Amino acid sequence: MYSEVFSIIRKHNEMMRNSIPLIASENLTSEIVRKCYLSDFGHRYAEGKVGERYYAGCRYIDEIESIAIRLTKRLFDAEHANVQPISGVVANLAALFAFTNPNDTIFSISIPCGGHISHDRMSAAGLRGLRVVHYPFDVESMNVDVSATEKLAKNVKPKLFILGSSLILFRQPVKEIAEIAEDLDARVMFDASHVLGLIAGRVYPNPIKEGADVLTASTHKTFFGPQRGVILSKAEFAKAIDKAVFPGVVSNHHLHSLAGYVISLMEMLEFGEAYARQVVKNARVLAESLHELGYRVLGERYGFTETHQIAVDVRPLGGGDAVARKLESAGIILNKNLLPWDSLEQAANPSGIRIGVQEVTRLGMREDEMREIANFIDLTLREKKSAEEIRRRVAEFRRGFQTVKYTFEECSAYTEIC
Repeated sequence: MYSEVFSIIRKHNEMMRNSIPLIASENLTSEIVRKCYLSDFGHRYAEGKVGERYYAGCRYIDEIESIAIRLTKRLFDAEHANVQPISGVVANLAALFAFTNPNDTIFSISIPCGGHISHDRMSAAGLRGLRVVHYPFDVESMNVDVSATEKLAKNVKPKLFILGSSLILFRQPVKEIAEIAEDLDARVMFDASHVLGLIAGRVYPNPIKEGADVLTASTHKTFFGPQRGVILSKAEFAKAIDKAVFPGVVSNHHLHSLAGYVISLMEMLEFGEAYARQVVKNARVLAESLHELGYRVLGERYGFTETHQIAVDVRPLGGGDAVARKLESAGIILNKNLLPWDSLEQAANPSGIRIGVQEVTRLGMREDEMREIANFIDLTLREKKSAEEIRRRVAEFRRGFQTVKYTFEECSAYTEIC
């Protein structure tokens, strides 16, 4: 019966090869990263720190993890790096264990305003037993209201301020929040899962440099890595973070993907700046193109976006669920998304959609292709052509973009690494 599994995989692969992938939390890994998945590392365990394992046979695993730590610290100019979390949520859990106690109060961005579920009471923060207070939020700027936050924080006295978002269009006020936190003897955590590659590529500010005490992230959105997590911090927090990771929330840490992460660090060091610049260019052009076609793209006054993401209010078109389904039928893959005026009860059919351009950028698409994508979206939502006709055109469009770019396979350095 295993043939059925491979048949399903083939169908999925074919679907994605013929679609325009615009999910903001996904990306493609290079062939050289994927090769790491097939290594014997995938069968092994390595509990504990480098050089202090609870299993024998880890000498080469230690070498890989040492390289991962060294390159992570170099890429982000970080004092401390822990590369063992197996996802962004696991990294968040570890940080919450390191910086809070049950019944502490934290500030986080609400889910409708873009906050990640793990920052809220129904997920990781709630499991830690934390009292969650949401930041005052300015809908027009799609950002934290610093003045109102300062007033509220003086009354609430949180132990931890969490920044970073699942829907993140603009740079967040890390420096200003860090100043508020300092007055309250609180800490600042930045979840950089969505912007890690943009930080590495120097187009988004490094939150640690702006005053955050700890940075958590997944490694597979705007970053080039496989799906896992990372934590960066100031040196003074290294012991607490490492203990929270192991034995706190991680046992073995998926060593085949750790090896792939090392390759992705090398790719980011080599190609990250060019890639990140193109991502932001593409996002702005796509946002501007949709706006010109008459769609309500959020953040107009501020240039629509400073990241890989675009948010569109699609209530006049039936809401986010209806729009996402219609676009999927035409081969355009993105997700419905809550917007600040929505309640959690509207999650099944929220006001908006979220678009990410990081994956299509890695496929080599540039500004002209963003204009074409906007046209495909418009053709579909305004029903100017049938879904079948648009899907055929989308597949033709994708034929020219089947190869992952910004990789060592495109240069002589590939042979040196192999």
